[in-house]
Amino acid sequence: MRGWWQELAGLVLPVDCAGCGAVRVLVCAGCRETLSGAGAAPVRPSPCPAGLPVVRAAAVYEGGVRALLLAHKERGALPLAGVLGEALAGAVLAGGPVGGPVRAGPPAAEVALVPVPSARRQVRARGHDPARRIALAAAGRLRRAGVPARVAPVLRLRRAVADQAGLGARQRRENLAGALTVCRDGARLTDGAAIVLVDDLITTGATLAEAARAVRAAGLAAGPGDALRAAVVAAPADSFGRLPGAVPRRAATRTGRKSRE
Repeated sequence: MRGWWQELAGLVLPVDCAGCGAVRVLVCAGCRETLSGAGAAPVRPSPCPAGLPVVRAAAVYEGGVRALLLAHKERGALPLAGVLGEALAGAVLAGGPVGGPVRAGPPAAEVALVPVPSARRQVRARGHDPARRIALAAAGRLRRAGVPARVAPVLRLRRAVADQAGLGARQRRENLAGALTVCRDGARLTDGAAIVLVDDLITTGATLAEAARAVRAAGLAAGPGDALRAAVVAAPADSFGRLPGAVPRRAATRTGRKSRE
């Protein structure tokens, strides 16, 4: 019920842009352009956790992007899932053969978007599962672009984990070590598809590294050198400049507005 009322309120009540505050528009043109996914690129945290697959992010986690993600995740602004899903789809499309741009020739390989699950207590508190909701929107965007895509929610938490907020990279790795597993129907739900792990945000990489470990342990991907990939909506600016040939990025900010970091 909470989610239904939030979606209805977002449709009928006057709103300001959740990213920059532009009046009477859910997401302004500038913020929408930033989250178009057109500039998606590989990112790498430092230190990089063992087993982390190649991760691509659509935008820098600063300013309006940060505000939009937090509004969707923590304040239940559910209609924002559409623009965030478009950004996530852009990150998937930037991944080459797994989900490359549509071209003439053989059909694109099917993509199985595997969202990182939230703890049940967090889902209850928020009224929704942010990563799964964004993944569903991204799958729809990919299908409209001609890339067969489905959401395969095969990951489960098999033990309680502490809230990650305030934990450092090592503490996050320890907190999540062995915490995820693949459900019994995981092989069936991902059969014949290229798996792409998805989340709204990457910081230390601990969550996606643990998700990759669980997927590999279940035999859904062969090993560190396989085609397992990951995509996120946003990542810190400095993580864009840690791969060979990459250019460090700075978030684009609206004139007269400061970053909310």
